[in-house]
Amino acid sequence: MKPLIHELTITGHKRKPMLKLYHAEPVANSMKVLIPLHEKDLAFESVYIDLHKFEQHESWFVAINPEGQVPVLDHGGFIVTHSTVINEYLEDAFPDHPLRPVDIRERARMRYWNKFIDEHVMNHVSMHGWHRMVRKIAQAIDKDELEKLLARIPLKEQRDKWRTVAGSSFTEEQLAEATRKVSVAIDMFEKQLEKTSYLACDSFTLADINAYSHCGMMAERMFPDLASREKTPNFLAWVKRVNEHPGVQKALAGPDHTNPALRTFTGEAG
Repeated sequence: MKPLIHELTITGHKRKPMLKLYHAEPVANSMKVLIPLHEKDLAFESVYIDLHKFEQHESWFVAINPEGQVPVLDHGGFIVTHSTVINEYLEDAFPDHPLRPVDIRERARMRYWNKFIDEHVMNHVSMHGWHRMVRKIAQAIDKDELEKLLARIPLKEQRDKWRTVAGSSFTEEQLAEATRKVSVAIDMFEKQLEKTSYLACDSFTLADINAYSHCGMMAERMFPDLASREKTPNFLAWVKRVNEHPGVQKALAGPDHTNPALRTFTGEAG
């Protein structure tokens, strides 16, 4: 049965087109799409999908996104999936309040950082999130019930991750390598931010939204040995600048449906 809409968010002017966003808590991939929607002052209907209850694998949702993952943008019946693609689509569909640089060299740099974050940062931060939070969910579910839930997951990779954290979780070697990858990324951000106020240039772009959502907003809390005022002053100054953007503040102010016992680290699961 399709769940009720948990919240209804209408922003912007009445004449602006209505969008619908299916998302989880305002962190990681969902946060990444909520920020540009708010920055652009777009009207949208917010449909919360409870990942902890496996709502993303219900038949009604898989009919919308066969991969069974959030976020999903519905623009008048046209479905867009994957947060980086959604954000590029929003730029094309709603060019007001642009979040892509005008200069083609700066735009290329923005796309470089988006590719780097998607391929070399996101999964390594996510591994720590699964280990610290999703593991608690998986290990609290009866084994037979868990197998029934896993059978509904469309993607084998996601089934494998659930089975991993339901068991002994990731190894110390895997977690150490993930931390090393995150460390490399933060060091790269730090060097770039010596030259520019934001990652691609001196203006706020989709690259900053991507990096902030996957790494910046939680770096000090998750990786205190990697991000500190002594080691990464430019990176932390950038986090502060990003935090001050209205779209970020509005996204962070959204309702938090997470079980309080799981809020030591709020990540996402697919």
